[in-house]
Amino acid sequence: MRSVRMRILVALLVLAVVGIGGWQLLPSQGNKNRTITVGTTDAVTALDPAGAYDAGSWALFSNVFQSLLTFEPGGAEPVPDAAKSCTFEGSGLKTYRCTLRSGITFPSGRAMTAEDVKYSFERVKAINSEVGPASLFGTLASVTADDAHTVTFHLSSSDATFPLKAATGAGSIVDREKYPADALRTDTAVDGTGPYRLAAYTKDQKAELAPNEHYKGALSGTGRPVELRYYADSAQLDRAWRARGIDVATRTLPPHVLAELNPSDPGQRVTESDSAETRNLYLNTRSRSPLHDPRVRRAMAWLVDRERLAATVYEGTVDPLYSLIPTGITGHTTSFFDNYPTRSARKARELLTEAGVSLPVRFTLGYGTGRGAGAEEAAELKRQLEAGGLFQVDVRGYEWTDFQKRWAAGKMDAWAVGWVADYPDPDTFGAALVGTGSTMSTGYSNRLVDHLVLDSQQFADRSRAAKDFKDIQAAVTEDVPLIPLWQRKEYVVSTEDVGGGQYLTDGTGVFRLWRLNWI
Repeated sequence: MRSVRMRILVALLVLAVVGIGGWQLLPSQGNKNRTITVGTTDAVTALDPAGAYDAGSWALFSNVFQSLLTFEPGGAEPVPDAAKSCTFEGSGLKTYRCTLRSGITFPSGRAMTAEDVKYSFERVKAINSEVGPASLFGTLASVTADDAHTVTFHLSSSDATFPLKAATGAGSIVDREKYPADALRTDTAVDGTGPYRLAAYTKDQKAELAPNEHYKGALSGTGRPVELRYYADSAQLDRAWRARGIDVATRTLPPHVLAELNPSDPGQRVTESDSAETRNLYLNTRSRSPLHDPRVRRAMAWLVDRERLAATVYEGTVDPLYSLIPTGITGHTTSFFDNYPTRSARKARELLTEAGVSLPVRFTLGYGTGRGAGAEEAAELKRQLEAGGLFQVDVRGYEWTDFQKRWAAGKMDAWAVGWVADYPDPDTFGAALVGTGSTMSTGYSNRLVDHLVLDSQQFADRSRAAKDFKDIQAAVTEDVPLIPLWQRKEYVVSTEDVGGGQYLTDGTGVFRLWRLNWI
């Protein structure tokens, strides 16, 4: 879910056909109004920012809505977008004030004001959708519109990460005259002020985006017309790409296709980049769950072979992950490797015997259908966990929206989900994943973890929060509310006449569609 804007090493494997002159790399004016089609398997949960906290929805939000702040490609600090400026007032990191740009208008023609900003943040918290982003604003006590162009956020505790959260899809600013205060909007229209307007939308099929000629914000201009096409699974996306039914394919082609991408193929451009998107196996810790006892969960940690998972199911297109916080983010450790260095059925059996549970331990493992190699991954995890007769795993696949609701309601014992970091800070892997009332709804609660999360937020110098996150990861490794599986690499493939693919995504769920262009 979302969706890290950090400095990434971008390897543009195919740049241009040898001999093309520099003038030919400039955008073609003849193609100015020609639509660029982009294919993805990321589904859209909702068109209302208060009702979605996933990569597919936020990818769309970042194009049709504005937040007060945004992130430039590779940037670690947010920059003003709908805001002209934002700053903390005083030294306590508890009062954050923004001044809006002048001249921003909604599709109706009405000018955006501070009241719209106040309204947008308050309704996210008031609606508190089970699959929405309200958890990001846990420290937000109240919002005031001081005048037409000034809005102030009053925080319940020091939170140096609040500007980062305000820059996400959760901070999307909506027209207060078009969105109900206490319920989600359910039609297929969008009233935002982003670089694109949503011209047409068909759920699970396509979103037609037209440049917003009235856009005013961080970007110097808007991009080409774009059509996002949604595919039910990776195989369908691959078929569309091979038939050239789309101009750009991303998130996510099948692993065997990614592994075979040929950098010397003159008919396509391939971008591979590092990403802080992670995937974890989440475990239901509630008293009614067969995984309630932490010794049972530790036994599972002794059985998971993430190296084999990455090498076989994903064919080397992901990296094994041994930490709550991924490589490249402040606070990263290898805590799971340090505590569970090699696969050991003997140690798993000892823990289960100590717990006094009946063998095999039976539980359900859920995954979202059509989400990359989810089915193959679940089958491999089942094989690993059932080896030795210690566990019996019932694997079940669910449609994406149903899957989200099931984990939110605690209706599964274990489930594998990718986590697209919301912002370039370890905080996005803290409360949202392992805090009390976390987005992943594992039922896990640890007072020390909650304290460390709050403590980490008081440091404006984020390097000073590293120790807190090291301690959080130590606690998580002991309690095992989740088991880290892998860290993604990002791939974007486009036809030879489309440029800008290297800027499209950086593993956060933000699609910079305005950077795509005809060459």
